[in-house]
Amino acid sequence: MRKLSVFLLFYMCTCALYSQDDLMDLLDQDSVPEINYATATFKSTRIMNGHSVERMPAGQLDFRISHRFGLLSSGPYEFFGLDQSNVHFGLNYGITDWLMIGIGRGTYEKTFDGFAKFTCLRQSSGARVMPVSVSILSSVALKSVKWSDPERENYFSSRLSYVGQVLIARKISQGLSLQITPSYVHRNLVPTELDPNDLFAVGAGGRIKLTRRISFNAEYYYLANPKARMSQQIYDPLSLGFDIETGGHVFQLIFTNSLAMIEKGFIGETTGNWLKGDIHFGFNISRVFTLKE
Repeated sequence: MRKLSVFLLFYMCTCALYSQDDLMDLLDQDSVPEINYATATFKSTRIMNGHSVERMPAGQLDFRISHRFGLLSSGPYEFFGLDQSNVHFGLNYGITDWLMIGIGRGTYEKTFDGFAKFTCLRQSSGARVMPVSVSILSSVALKSVKWSDPERENYFSSRLSYVGQVLIARKISQGLSLQITPSYVHRNLVPTELDPNDLFAVGAGGRIKLTRRISFNAEYYYLANPKARMSQQIYDPLSLGFDIETGGHVFQLIFTNSLAMIEKGFIGETTGNWLKGDIHFGFNISRVFTLKE
């Protein structure tokens, strides 16, 4: 009886093991492949001046301080531009994991601005293959600087400008991300009849990871409108710099030929020429706060 009991116990354990293996094989056959989304295509919601495809997660607030100094070519008397200051403050908030809104106020033409960014596609692999991430940005800017001629009839609508962009990005590897940004800018009022109200541009930007917390970034916008029609010489904005991630902060060091930090300004109103040394040093500081778990 003792031998029989040992035999029955051994037989039951063996059957249980085989049954468990069969069950695991069956579950593996019926399991659904996961969707693996690309993360951290860029470390910030901005590449340099322009927006990146990234947005704030739901319930998170991003407080941003952007600063551009004067021209490096201004010489030692102006301390190579550090005596001059141009600032933009912004608040960006994630409504959902797909929608972000933001407001800001800048020194440049004393402009108030607001935007909404909606992510419609996310780069992914696995059960769903999507080669790129796509976001749509819509923004409006209100210029509040005093009228140059207060005696004439001035309209509130003349202070407004609008921007629409499609942000298309791909994280090629852990150390390389690229983005292309078709852009449209409409200005209700322009300086002269030679200046077009509508501007079309194509932006390109990229990020190369140098270390775990530092990356090199570059951004360029090609203005498609004939520049000869404008009343002043306008140049394509080019920005180079570094992202430095320090915990809850993302610190960006920037060298750019554009003084403005909103799309309406740096796309269509950049007067600096890199070849002549018209370069502004500046930085962006981003601090994220979690307002809702």
